[in-house]
Amino acid sequence: MSFGQTLGQWKVLIVLSAGLLLSLWVGQNVDPIISVDETVLDVLLDEEEKPYFIQRGKRAYLEAPVPFDQAILNPDQIDRRPDKTEEFVWRADGSERVYSRLDLRYHFSYWSLLPALVAIVLCWVTKEPITSLLAGTISGAFLLGRFDITGAVLIPSLSTSSAASVLVLYLWLLGGLLGVWSKTGAAQAFAEFMARRFVTGPRSAKLVAWFLGIIFFQGGTVSTVLVGTTVKPLADDNKVSHEELAYIVDSTASPIASQLAFNAWPGYVQAFIYVAGVSFLATEADRIMFFFKSVPLCFYAIFAVLGTFLLSVEKPLFVGRRMSAAITRARTRGQLDDPDANPLAAKELQVVSVPEGLKPNLLDFVLPLVTLIGIAIGTFVAFGSPNVLWAFAFALLLAAGMGLARGLPLKDLMEGIIDGMKGVVGGSVILLLAITIGGVSKEAGGGTYLVDLLSGSVPFWLLPVMLQILTIIIAFSTGTSWGTYAVAFPLAMPLAWAVAGANGLAHPEFFMTVCFAAVMDGSVFGDQCSPISDTTVLSSISTGCDLMDHVKTQIPQASFAAGLAAICWTIAAALAA
Repeated sequence: MSFGQTLGQWKVLIVLSAGLLLSLWVGQNVDPIISVDETVLDVLLDEEEKPYFIQRGKRAYLEAPVPFDQAILNPDQIDRRPDKTEEFVWRADGSERVYSRLDLRYHFSYWSLLPALVAIVLCWVTKEPITSLLAGTISGAFLLGRFDITGAVLIPSLSTSSAASVLVLYLWLLGGLLGVWSKTGAAQAFAEFMARRFVTGPRSAKLVAWFLGIIFFQGGTVSTVLVGTTVKPLADDNKVSHEELAYIVDSTASPIASQLAFNAWPGYVQAFIYVAGVSFLATEADRIMFFFKSVPLCFYAIFAVLGTFLLSVEKPLFVGRRMSAAITRARTRGQLDDPDANPLAAKELQVVSVPEGLKPNLLDFVLPLVTLIGIAIGTFVAFGSPNVLWAFAFALLLAAGMGLARGLPLKDLMEGIIDGMKGVVGGSVILLLAITIGGVSKEAGGGTYLVDLLSGSVPFWLLPVMLQILTIIIAFSTGTSWGTYAVAFPLAMPLAWAVAGANGLAHPEFFMTVCFAAVMDGSVFGDQCSPISDTTVLSSISTGCDLMDHVKTQIPQASFAAGLAAICWTIAAALAA
């Protein structure tokens, strides 16, 4: 083991030990600051005359409501941290009762941000998100005085419907579909068909890469690997620099996934944006609809996709100095990489696992993809929100059925499905840990602390840009947009609601939509530009580009798009007044 590796391990051990010991000390010695939120309830009576209200789309019955002046959580009487966190109360209004729910809120001042800080710093040092997110979760558990990490933290978090939905969708359905497509060669056949028919020069090679990035709108590793490995040979023949191709591949991965959001993104994100007392975020369907309302305001994603299109047709609004030099070098001297570059190999991503005798067919990809999109859009039109689980399930069944009908042995089909699941296990673990640390951070009071600190002092029109900068820092440091959502949304959404109320905004829902879009896109930008992001690394590998050359040439164009987005969000926030 080299001296550098030994020093790096000591740094990790020091950061981890310091973070956990500090969390333990805070949990044992710092008294939380307590507040109580009161939410007036729209109470109905069921068939047995029992009072209930609608919470997240389901009936929630009032448990032993008491007069307000006798409530344990009466904010005028609390002098210590009570055992209860929720209590139903009533007040007399003439001959009727008005029911409310009291919710205990507490935070440990700036210490409430410690779990997220531990995760971010460790990820920066280790460049390994699973260990970092787990450490952040343990930090939060210590802060809350919970030392049974499995029984009191992990199991309650991972046994929720949100965690189960992520597991079924991301691990089973998405992984299975990718595995079937890999075994039948379907996605590769489609990509190669597009490349053969349309590539005639540098411009058309880049346009095909851009178009395939749009087609594979599920985003992430799926898009980067398929687009990069397919177009690279033809782009090389037509003198497209590896920096150009890597930028197009990377910038049409997550950005387009947040725009054409008939995928796993809305179902994952909605779990983090519930805010007590906010009616348009009350149910899962409400939150998914809110997600889709934000799509036109996701300005960074729009400018990023538009920017890569303009670069593809060689009419860019802005090109950084390094990217311009790479384009000139490739076109004039045929050098696809900088002379000092250390390109990442892509051989392991080009392995074809199609059984002998089975010829890949274009329809094996097109029909399941059309089915997936059709069901997602159809359920959105019919029910107000897309049923992504149905969409992926039917697409997987159709892809498997078509493979079997064309002679794919059942053993090979199951092997493909299992291999596909194996390919997304790491991502699934990250997502589940992201859900867990998001819940722990929320319970530790990070969002409540920021609300208390900033709601009365932040100019409302500046909040979206502040959230953009905050999420850029988190995502760049951790290399994950989805992990950033779990940390940022439980902080940002209550803060946006409080700021809207404190400033008396005429359109609070629109203001919250702007802030939501800023968090979405700030996270995407930070993830896209981070050298430790899976999509950044895979974009470099699949296009044969030097990793840091890709990072350095991508950041100027991405930053230009982020700057334009910040201006648009500031203007949009001002319109909410």
